[in-house]
Amino acid sequence: MMLLRGRTRKLEESKASGWQAPSNPGARLLGCCLLAHAAVAATAGAPEFPHRPIRLIASGVGGTGDFTARLIGPHLTSRLGQPVVVDNRPGGVVPGQILVEAQPDGHTLMLTGAVTWLSPFMRTSVPFDPVRDFAPIMLAIQSPNVLVVHPSLPVKTVKDLVELAKQKPGELNMASSGIGNSNHLAGAIFSAMAGVDITVIPYKGAQLALNDVIGGRVQLMFATANASKGHLAAGRLRAVGVTTAQPTRLMPGLPTIASAGLPGYESAATIGAFTRAGTPPAVIGLLHREIAQFLQRPDITERLFNAGIDVVASTPQEFAELIRTEMKVKGKIIRDAGIRMN
Repeated sequence: MMLLRGRTRKLEESKASGWQAPSNPGARLLGCCLLAHAAVAATAGAPEFPHRPIRLIASGVGGTGDFTARLIGPHLTSRLGQPVVVDNRPGGVVPGQILVEAQPDGHTLMLTGAVTWLSPFMRTSVPFDPVRDFAPIMLAIQSPNVLVVHPSLPVKTVKDLVELAKQKPGELNMASSGIGNSNHLAGAIFSAMAGVDITVIPYKGAQLALNDVIGGRVQLMFATANASKGHLAAGRLRAVGVTTAQPTRLMPGLPTIASAGLPGYESAATIGAFTRAGTPPAVIGLLHREIAQFLQRPDITERLFNAGIDVVASTPQEFAELIRTEMKVKGKIIRDAGIRMN
């Protein structure tokens, strides 16, 4: 269909430039035959997209990226006429390593977070260049992290926490679901920008980490809004601030960390869609259009909101600019703080 639209435009441009169809019926028929032959020749060996199943790589099972991928997958299947298979892989560099080895034709997609474009700052070597090797489709969603503390900790504001951490360097503990994950980076960036020393306690999952904060074995954590809401309402946790640059309706009334004492701070958990660099722009445009229209449907937006997720659905250009900015700003913070991934 894209090829047909392209041929139609060429004919319309020819007419606009003064070309006229022959008035002789025989000449007109011959001209149509020649045009048809040229069209077939021009499109030979150029298959429509998609012409085989699409692989959608998502990190982890049950996480935000997996949840979103399993919403998007069936929609793309119905719209594009080919099955979209969600392929869960460990986080870190594995999804990117798979994508960089794929053909640049749009049949391999990746839905992943900031660890993909920030991992070069946390590892000695990475098997891809996130700017050179990947084509951004969109920043699909973001899920704010919430800075929560155990109620026994004598802090109610960001300023209170910074002051306490400076009084007790290395004595406060922060739970993390793993080095390089969004909640770990949120805490590491917080510590670096505030100039405090908070000890990171890594866990094998976000729920295990949150359980120890609730139990008082660890003092604080940057938890997801969805995971922490019930515990906040029950008084098992206290919220100090939200990590997004602007207030979010997911946590009404809660100030941003930037506005509450740490200007310039922002570290939301973001999930973006990529394909291989070199994929035809028309294919990227089609994928962007289909995914954006789906995510912006009121029922889907509400379903994601109820799961603690905000829809972004940016343009490819906006997403590319975000990646460049984060690599410049957060990359420096990561290097200066000495944050490393295993």
